[in-house]
Amino acid sequence: MIEFSCRLSRPRFTLEADFNCPSGCVALFGPSGSGKTTVAKLIAGLERPQSGRIVVGDRVLLDTNAGIDLPVHKRRVGLVFQDGQLLPHLSVRQNLAYGRYFSPVDAREVPFDGVVELLGIGHLLAARPATLSGGERQRVAIGRALLAAPRLLVMDEPLASLDADRKLEILPFIERLRDELSLPIVYVSHALEEVARLATVVVRMSEGRIVAQGPPTEVFAAALPESAADRFEAVSVLAGTSLKELTAYAMTTLAHPAGEIAVPGLFGPPGRTVRMAIRATNVTLATEKPQGLSVRTTLKGRIHAIAVGTGPTALVTVELDGGDKISASLTRLAISDLGLDVGREVYALVKAVSIDERSVVMLG
Repeated sequence: MIEFSCRLSRPRFTLEADFNCPSGCVALFGPSGSGKTTVAKLIAGLERPQSGRIVVGDRVLLDTNAGIDLPVHKRRVGLVFQDGQLLPHLSVRQNLAYGRYFSPVDAREVPFDGVVELLGIGHLLAARPATLSGGERQRVAIGRALLAAPRLLVMDEPLASLDADRKLEILPFIERLRDELSLPIVYVSHALEEVARLATVVVRMSEGRIVAQGPPTEVFAAALPESAADRFEAVSVLAGTSLKELTAYAMTTLAHPAGEIAVPGLFGPPGRTVRMAIRATNVTLATEKPQGLSVRTTLKGRIHAIAVGTGPTALVTVELDGGDKISASLTRLAISDLGLDVGREVYALVKAVSIDERSVVMLG
């Protein structure tokens, strides 16, 4: 359990944030300047609020009313930043040992060899940081944090400096930390595909405040775009059951009450639950079931709501057969031409290539 309630004022910025989340991966999500990194620093003890209370598990890290403020080295919070911050003059083995140096002697239950195996960095132990790829450096940085025997891992935009291939390389290792070590993680990011894949709970922030909290399927529900750029942030999170792997095409077909979903990648034997994020700008609506298209995913449903702003676009929410909702960003002109209205039966079309692999995750 992570309990956070803090107030902090700076020139031109005020943080007033409260959330209470179960253990797992808690994602702090929102645009730059929303306060995500400030919350992470407050948890780690790198900043101090004017007032507040922070509890991780059964340990009170901060309680200004009770006069409790544990110093950084006693909070047992492992930190992983965007650039890894490895010591360049030390080998990978020595960087990892440096993390171990800061762990309490009686808390060194995390085995060195186990961390090396978990992160797949055994072949890198003799190398220097300058010779590593970005993904390798981040895995070493995670290993160093783990060997400090943390009770909580705080990851602040850990993939932001990596290219798409390196991000896909490192995401499975973060999943293993979440699932195999049962280590609570606070994951700071504005990349919704990463958050949709990793998060147990999403805490969505804006201008220093919490605007939504809950599982990804709820937090990323459709909302009226406030600006032209916001339509690219409207996302739906859907889950289906793996039906068959198309190994020759590196694709998987998922079963969903509204129709089959085609996703890029191979996701195990039939029966596995697979979750993904779908951007509203990648969803097309049709009033009749289409034929002869390259689009592989056609989901049947009825229009639940239409949110129209003052600009050229609108957000249409479709309640799919089975109860899930998917949002589509359309022009107001298209809505008028098609005669779309609440209650009308439609088909939501999604191109498989528009689904970012970073957002696809097996849940069971």
